[in-house]
Amino acid sequence: MQKINVALCSYGMSGVVFHGPLLETHPGFKISKILERNRNDSEGKHPEAVIVKDFNAILDDQEIELVIVNTPDHLHHEMTTKVIEAGKHAVVEKPFTLKTEEADELIGLARKKGVLLTVFHNRRWDGSFLTVQEIIKQGKLGRLVEFESHFDRYRNFIKDSWKDHSNGTGTLYNLGSHLVDQALNLFGMPDRLFCDSRMLRDGAKTDDSYDLFLHYPDFKCLLRSSYLVREAGPRFILHGTEGSFLKWGDDPQEEALKLGGVPNSDTWGNEPESNWGMINSNYNGNRLEGPYPTLPGNYLDFYDNVFEAIRHNRPLAVTPEQARNVIRIIEAAYESSCDAKVVHLE
Repeated sequence: MQKINVALCSYGMSGVVFHGPLLETHPGFKISKILERNRNDSEGKHPEAVIVKDFNAILDDQEIELVIVNTPDHLHHEMTTKVIEAGKHAVVEKPFTLKTEEADELIGLARKKGVLLTVFHNRRWDGSFLTVQEIIKQGKLGRLVEFESHFDRYRNFIKDSWKDHSNGTGTLYNLGSHLVDQALNLFGMPDRLFCDSRMLRDGAKTDDSYDLFLHYPDFKCLLRSSYLVREAGPRFILHGTEGSFLKWGDDPQEEALKLGGVPNSDTWGNEPESNWGMINSNYNGNRLEGPYPTLPGNYLDFYDNVFEAIRHNRPLAVTPEQARNVIRIIEAAYESSCDAKVVHLE
């Protein structure tokens, strides 16, 4: 197997918890360089990696094939442009960009240069989402009539972080990009939307709560996030003509990665039965009632796909066009909230 030489553009939370462990575990990748301008946090954690202080040390390295642009959101467009212009493949941390036109520019440039461009929408590989996807696909609730998805946290203070102080870093871009991507993956683009976005915490400088209604002709779709949810409700609420499904709790993979878990273990992504969702429905003439097994999640599948796409020209699981549509929805959501109006999508 010819390994793909990879460079990380930062070593903050996403590098430490997600990209670093996943790439280190996958046999098809070698982390060769890590950009840390002012620190050496990755030292000793990735034995084959060299810490560099200048982005050009990555761009000018002919052996680097793939660059992970996991920097603050406002740098995604500029840095990914330079990566693509250097003839390298790019994985961009979500959100893809802050503007739809920026996403379109990157898509056009990647096509011109003939390089791979994708976005790390890893929550498609949450076990709870895979389970919801299965339930909908198999029609286990009959015809879907209501879909509600939450991604809530409790943090009632403002952190000394760019995420709480910069433009374009609110909850819609942060947590919202996950829920929007999941909804578009399930249902495609809505024809219109309405959003109520707020700054609820004392001293908030960016939005920390939203209710986003995506309109589809045959069912209702509501996406919600808030930083002031101390007692969490269901993560997913689905109602259909034959029954309902409710799922509580977060996917276990992030916490396992934080604790040093190995993503390729046999039990990776498994949930205990106590965390399974609850179903109550009639399906094919039979009653389904009680705990519904959560499918195991696996974020490593994202990088399996990237490897196959680069080495064997397989289709991307997360196309840049799909990630671009997420940004289009977020921009429209802000427009809706600001003007208190329904926004129609082309």
